[in-house]
Amino acid sequence: MTVAYVLINVESGSEAEVSRALREISEVKEVYGLYGLYDLIVKIEVDSVSMVRSVVGSKVRGVKGVRSTLTMIVVE
Repeated sequence: MTVAYVLINVESGSEAEVSRALREISEVKEVYGLYGLYDLIVKIEVDSVSMVRSVVGSKVRGVKGVRSTLTMIVVE
């Protein structure tokens, strides 16, 4: 299993709506709000590193209100 954390910037005021939409994505296991440079952090669990690109690129970035992402893949 591959785990990745995604830091997300969202449009101002859309944090709750984006959080709800992200929780509906099956590969997203956790969603938390943040203070600082990013608005949300998401934990993703997938079968392979190549799936991280697919999930972030099409599903996470496809959520209305997501402005930008920074993905960090966990190395064990």
